[in-house]
Amino acid sequence: QVQLVESGGGLVQAGGSLRLSCAASGSTFSINAIGWYRRAPGKQRELVAGISSGGSLNYADAVKGRFTISRDNAKNTMSLQMNSLKPSDTGVYFCNAVAVVAGTEYSYWGQGTRVTVSS
Repeated sequence: QVQLVESGGGLVQAGGSLRLSCAASGSTFSINAIGWYRRAPGKQRELVAGISSGGSLNYADAVKGRFTISRDNAKNTMSLQMNSLKPSDTGVYFCNAVAVVAGTEYSYWGQGTRVTVSS
């Protein structure tokens, strides 16, 4: 089992920055890939940024050049640095970890942290 707890959301004006953090606990050694997702108002949850098991980074087109995902294995944390925020970035952000145990993948989610960008 892996537990994830996000922090760092809040209200910010357009053009501002926020840094989201996600602390992992439990069987963190089994974590393979990680990612940040968001659920905008009235929309389905979508991938914002991720780090694959091989270390490759991928970003949604809408956030490329503005958001940076990072992972600190020693501290069992992952972060999402969000710059040049837009009102369209508003939503609830979730961190996700995919763990592999005995060849089976398990997906874990944090409780979400709300980000509101005002115009």
